[in-house]
Amino acid sequence: MTLVSGWGRFPVVDSDVLRPRSFAGVGDAIAAGTIARGNGRAYGDAAIGAVRTVAMTGFDRVRSFDPATGRIRLEAGTLLSDLIETFGPRGFLPFVVPGTRFVSIGGAIAADVHGKNHHCEGGFGRYVDSILLRTGQGEVIEASREQNPDAFFATIGGMGLTGIILEATMRLRTVETGWIRERVISASDLDAAMRALDAGDSATYSVAWIDCVARGRDLGRSLIYLGEHAGKDELTDGAAAFPVGKEPGLGVPVDLPAMTLNRHSIRVFNELYYRMGARRAGGSRVVSLYPYFFPLDSLRDWNRIYGRRGFLQHQCVIPEAGARAVLADILGRVARRGDASFLAVLKKLGHGDGILSFPLPGYTLALDFPVRGDILNFLDEIDRLVVAAGGRLYLAKDARQSRATFAAGYPALSRFNAIRKSLDPAGNIRSKLSQRLFDEV
Repeated sequence: MTLVSGWGRFPVVDSDVLRPRSFAGVGDAIAAGTIARGNGRAYGDAAIGAVRTVAMTGFDRVRSFDPATGRIRLEAGTLLSDLIETFGPRGFLPFVVPGTRFVSIGGAIAADVHGKNHHCEGGFGRYVDSILLRTGQGEVIEASREQNPDAFFATIGGMGLTGIILEATMRLRTVETGWIRERVISASDLDAAMRALDAGDSATYSVAWIDCVARGRDLGRSLIYLGEHAGKDELTDGAAAFPVGKEPGLGVPVDLPAMTLNRHSIRVFNELYYRMGARRAGGSRVVSLYPYFFPLDSLRDWNRIYGRRGFLQHQCVIPEAGARAVLADILGRVARRGDASFLAVLKKLGHGDGILSFPLPGYTLALDFPVRGDILNFLDEIDRLVVAAGGRLYLAKDARQSRATFAAGYPALSRFNAIRKSLDPAGNIRSKLSQRLFDEV
């Protein structure tokens, strides 16, 4: 057995990790309590098998690509970073990217990841045409909107619980360059931030960094980043059409002491970050896609900043009606507590595509907290606010929500469970997350 954790490094649990070299070996690896694992970027326990974890990053080949349509067939262990760096210079990029490029394609489908464009272009699963899936009972099926549609829509956002994704066919967007035309808006409080995000609905990309320790009249002050793909005519002379994606340079070599992140250090960082961003407000500039979409990827092992006990990310979505009051309540409680992260994000979302996809029309707020003190009780309080507002938590970031919170937020759970059982009557596909949140099927 091997000690395994997600990116948040909490919880750390035992699982038997297997690394098959062929798709036949993947089938042989399936037994009671198995789940697939990509690059380990799910924050909690979603990619840790109840008994056995099947590592898939060895399956990273491109099977076919049609430049006329942008359709690509590739193995599920392929990293998004490799896809971007291989096809970006040829004028193709994924329609949707999350906050890190170091995720596998299979993981992106299983979590139905969303990016800064969900409000207008939807999630990752919207651009997946078909999935080759090995079910828990050993059958290999092709699932799409037309063929095995129940399995298809249960797999998108289904956190790997319908089976092991082997391959996928998806569509890429055409771009002239790998640069983004960015416009920054400074918002003095939460109301101004929400108005700016609403006004930015026509922008392809929009996201707000939010100061989660600001209080009083500054509660919710933010920097809003709007973006569009830049054309070649917008680049400065001599700039390459596609920037080089550098490997993370500086890293965090050791687990930092718990005292490193405290209300004082976070307050100082947030004050400086807000002032620096506010100076750029009102104008626009052209930036590489890498810092725009993946700001933390430049710092290797940044999860060690939170210390050896790890951290929890709480990402919720609140329906638009009444969202302002709920978000203000959450941010007020976080600010009084004083130990949330230096990177807090507020975005707008649209409808999800999978049966268990996280997004719904409204606002999503993501906050990081070091694991210490009474943080679990505090997050239970926040969960109650989310549930009362008709919201839910993102399974790819979750490590501790209760079954009651989960069931309240995902009304299609019974339909998902029925499809899951039809694909895996013996219940072989199970993760630590499913043990924690699902009735056994």
